[in-house]
Amino acid sequence: MIVQGNIVDIENRRIFKGEVVVENDGIVDIREANHPIENYIIPGFIDAHIHIESSMLVPSEFAKIAVTHGTVATVSDPHEIANVLGITGVDFMIENGKKVPLKFNFGAPSCVPATSFESAGAIIDSDDIQKIMENPDIKYLAEMMNYPGVLFDDAEVLKKIQHAKNNNKPIDGHAPGLRGDDVTKYIAAGISTDHECFSYEEALEKLQKGMKVIVREGSAAKNFEALIDLLPEHFENMMFCSDDKHPDDLLLGHINKLCERAVAKGIDVFKVLQAACINPVKHYNLEVGLLQKGDFADFVIVDTLEKFNVLETYINGELVAKNGKSFIKSVDFEVLNNFNTDKKQIADFRLESSPKKIRVIEALDGELVTNQIESDSLIVDGNLVSNTTTDVLKMTVVNRYQNDQPVIAFIKNFGIKEGAIASSVGHDSHNIIAVGVSDEAICKAVNLIIENRGGVCAVNESKEKIVPLPVAGIMSDKSAQEIGKAYAELDTMAKQMGSKLRAPYMSLSFMALLVIPSLKLSDKGLFDGNTFQFISLGVE
Repeated sequence: MIVQGNIVDIENRRIFKGEVVVENDGIVDIREANHPIENYIIPGFIDAHIHIESSMLVPSEFAKIAVTHGTVATVSDPHEIANVLGITGVDFMIENGKKVPLKFNFGAPSCVPATSFESAGAIIDSDDIQKIMENPDIKYLAEMMNYPGVLFDDAEVLKKIQHAKNNNKPIDGHAPGLRGDDVTKYIAAGISTDHECFSYEEALEKLQKGMKVIVREGSAAKNFEALIDLLPEHFENMMFCSDDKHPDDLLLGHINKLCERAVAKGIDVFKVLQAACINPVKHYNLEVGLLQKGDFADFVIVDTLEKFNVLETYINGELVAKNGKSFIKSVDFEVLNNFNTDKKQIADFRLESSPKKIRVIEALDGELVTNQIESDSLIVDGNLVSNTTTDVLKMTVVNRYQNDQPVIAFIKNFGIKEGAIASSVGHDSHNIIAVGVSDEAICKAVNLIIENRGGVCAVNESKEKIVPLPVAGIMSDKSAQEIGKAYAELDTMAKQMGSKLRAPYMSLSFMALLVIPSLKLSDKGLFDGNTFQFISLGVE
């Protein structure tokens, strides 16, 4: 097979008219050749850090859409399903991914459970990590979110890191806001990347200290604008990722869109493509071609080096997508889950308390970090309730692995004026999380999730809508088009109910993410992410 176009040689910073000669799964020659074709041939795009589960799609369905945007490989942390199903979940992701051409590169989840302050569905300890690391399908130790464990020399954490080193596999980081001597120690432990930088200064310090910075632009957390100006000088040590990308967003674009935005800012296209296509392969030692003779035939044809509209995607010499159409077929798989809680009563969400002021989680649009603020409490018949006037709403986290009492807190900026929204996608342990205007609405939404053994939903007095997620309670067994359409309708309903957040369900899913400051809620209580300890709802 011969593919013609303007060949983009990133390593030598050269573009020339030529052709790529492919035999079987590899490139046997790249040569100059005159022809009238104006399209560009570039290496395939790589998402350098993503939780496939957050697309609500199993890997095989994710692949069908990703290839239409020129993505040929991902660096994927199966952390979410591991917190639900343990190693069984990791194996599910690997095996399902193998059934399609896209090159999934899974890591060993380092934090299952993510902390000791929440209830997860499984435990993966250092002995498990040692066994997993010996698996050639595991390419790296996935994000070490327990950065306090690194800083305080937690023996179990250090063993996990050592097992990765013993197998010569990279170690991913997760250290939002970590600076100074703390980040120096974190890096010295052997941790080589971070995708959690949310300021230019933070990312610059990490780059200067030898860390690779991954620019994240997901459905909820968006750091592209804050970090992209570092790329011209630090292009050899930066990559692009989405981290968490919901299905409706994935249908619109992937890493190709970040390249378009970077080039539009006047950044050199060779530097942009190095971050998007080359650096992940070299850092993680991926078996992905870089458009060189002797490589796997993994490459993309785009219309221009400004828009990056993907015309054709090739993986191992196979044409997997053309003009927006994917040639990857759906595959059969077993639906696994772990859901063991009974339906709740309205009284379970009553909170009899009498503080004049309460601590409130302030959600920030487009950020995983939250603020801790104080608000006057609203008490009706001895029950702390939502205040839609001040937008301080009751929220709950419900343990989905066993029957426990729901835990209650309050949150600002969700803006809901009626009903409730709920989800069993609740990072990191994926318990049920809900926000609503009344105990009745919250109970209704939580029970809708329980009845379906997982999903995302919205309820009000006139209707209820759910997108079921039967695979581990976090993924659908449907196609991206089906789930994307249903999710978009649900997103619209939440916004019609008053939410002003760009991605209310993605934001909701992170309100139980304890390892991100400042104030979050687990199934065990209100948690201060700065001091790493529980804190009271009432202000003394």
